[in-house]
Amino acid sequence: MTTRDTIFALSSGGLPSGVAVVRVSGPQSRDTIEGLCGRVPLPRRASLLPIRDRNDALLDEGIVLYFPGPNSFTGEDCVEFQIHGGRATVKIVLATLAAREGLRAAEAGEFSRRAFLNGRMDLVEAEGLADLIGAETEMQRRLAAEQASGGLSAVYDSWAKRLTHARAMIEAELDFADEDDVPGSVADAIWHDMHGLEQDIFNHLAEAKNGEIVRDGLNVVIAGPPNAGKSSLLNHLARRDIAIVTDVPGTTRDVLHVDLDLSGFAVRLYDTAGLRETDDVVEREGIRRTHVSMSQAHLILLLSEEPGADWPVLNETYGGPVIRVGTKADKVDPSWPQGGADVMISVKSGDGIPDLLSAIGRYLPDLETGSALALPTRQRHVANLAEARKQIQFALASGAEGLDIRAEYLRLAGHALGRVTGRVDVENLLDVIFSEFCIGK
Repeated sequence: MTTRDTIFALSSGGLPSGVAVVRVSGPQSRDTIEGLCGRVPLPRRASLLPIRDRNDALLDEGIVLYFPGPNSFTGEDCVEFQIHGGRATVKIVLATLAAREGLRAAEAGEFSRRAFLNGRMDLVEAEGLADLIGAETEMQRRLAAEQASGGLSAVYDSWAKRLTHARAMIEAELDFADEDDVPGSVADAIWHDMHGLEQDIFNHLAEAKNGEIVRDGLNVVIAGPPNAGKSSLLNHLARRDIAIVTDVPGTTRDVLHVDLDLSGFAVRLYDTAGLRETDDVVEREGIRRTHVSMSQAHLILLLSEEPGADWPVLNETYGGPVIRVGTKADKVDPSWPQGGADVMISVKSGDGIPDLLSAIGRYLPDLETGSALALPTRQRHVANLAEARKQIQFALASGAEGLDIRAEYLRLAGHALGRVTGRVDVENLLDVIFSEFCIGK
């Protein structure tokens, strides 16, 4: 793979469709338009043009857009052919492009990769774009749009600038302390700001779980003894038969799941094998998988139809939040103790289901504040941000080791932060010094 190639691909959805968009990017984009359409339209102006092969046979007629670099998605010369979305039409247009010398089919993600390499987006924005395309709920869309538009990158860039400024001030104090226009004690202000930055990163990392829930969904495990109504609840919420429901205990042997959209959030419900002692080898494996699912859950719905359910025993492998759900409320035993369950439901009558969904909703993130969508969403983000914070802590704690050592810790912090966005410490410290002081006047 080389960025000197000119690449092409179908960039719209599945076929057939009303319109199909074929994208071309690279140095031969302009020649490609001229070869297929006879002329090059004005930049960024939609033109209706015939599209012909090398034998001048008409393939289709469509809207053609030309985007000269660097003002394009990839930063290179780009073309978009908006043609009719029939399979045969798209196939012949792609084949015609492939037959042109110097053109090849794009690899997966190659347009976005070129956009990153050409400085049109950073890694966080590229990841946000991928998430935006895959978003299925409103909150996933909002979170991805915030990242794809550079909202999260702006936060990280502001932190990188603070680190660069701190290092510049240290360099000034080390190298130019005898100059009259260098403040005599910049250290106090620097370390005060670094304390603040360390706390900002700590607060940001504390939201990582919310970012994970918004992007990947709230993992909710339905657990309990056999025949407690777990599979019936899953089928009721999914509005279709996902799991087999019988009166035979131990019917569910594997972990099944269904995705729901609850208040704009993705919620993934897992139906699991009933928890009990058994000699059945297959059922024991199902119960083992149940415990694994419980250990990875954000929330457990602990079901029971028995008034005297021993809730803590069913929950022994899990330390997170639990909603105790009493099932089959349509034929509830009067011996159920008052407050013996958090929610009483009946999948037969629908009673209590809104209350259960409301209870689940209380464990969804609160994203009403202005900066609530500036969340780390990937383990890569979390690991590098944690490393940056650790290096800042080292710098703050190493006052006795000298400014040069402390500056090196801050350089490592900036390097870790740069790995998040792909902008690894390329700032020119002297530029910062010259902008703040008049050294060399």
